[in-house]
Amino acid sequence: MLSLSGIHKRFGAVQALTDVRLEVAAGEVVALVGDNGAGKSTLVKVIAGVYQPDSGDIELAGRRVKVGGPRQAQDLGIATVFQDLALCDNLDVVANLFLGQERVKGGAIDEVAMEVEAWRLLRSLSAKIPSVRIPIAALSGGQRQTVAIARSLVGKPKVVMLDEPTAALGVAQTAEVLNLVERLRDNGLGVILISHNMADVQAVADRIVVLRLGRNEAEFYTDEVTTTDLVAAITGASDNVVASRAARGKEQAHG
Repeated sequence: MLSLSGIHKRFGAVQALTDVRLEVAAGEVVALVGDNGAGKSTLVKVIAGVYQPDSGDIELAGRRVKVGGPRQAQDLGIATVFQDLALCDNLDVVANLFLGQERVKGGAIDEVAMEVEAWRLLRSLSAKIPSVRIPIAALSGGQRQTVAIARSLVGKPKVVMLDEPTAALGVAQTAEVLNLVERLRDNGLGVILISHNMADVQAVADRIVVLRLGRNEAEFYTDEVTTTDLVAAITGASDNVVASRAARGKEQAHG
């Protein structure tokens, strides 16, 4: 569904991305992980059209494309849910879902059509939202994330990128969001999940791509990798604090 190859991006003296590659198939969740400064956010912004790569190719559904900006990315079928969600607390769910892309009929905003479409989108995600006319300020963190994900589906995208979707959420809300990620995959979308939470990544991702210092460091199938292996790839060292704690825990268990 989405293929990137040879992506380079430099900011002045800083080489942010070097020969990065990434592939996402339809109906697949690919987790993008790495330490701070690994290049994850830069790569996401290249895919979303916020940044233009210095070189490299982007293909969507087998066709080479140039993502000239966020609006063009949306038109091409690439949707992004950033960590801050960018929701308006004073507006209701319907208004947030269609903000900037309102349905118009006879020269006026078609509130009925938008409300019907809002319920359809939320039902497709099995979302637990009490009313589409409730202000965003009255929703929980998990429900807000649900609205942000539903909004990304308004343009019927092929690929959805989720930037730290479970950050600052409780256990139950995190489980709801992970269910949404699986629902996106079941609906045939290509999903890119950016997260620091290894448990979340291993719970829903089919493949895990590790970036380190702006380069591809490793790629794993989720069912064939351990948390220790992931941390080793992320940090570039097998002797790390996570591995040490795990080893110490085993010693205590057998002691």
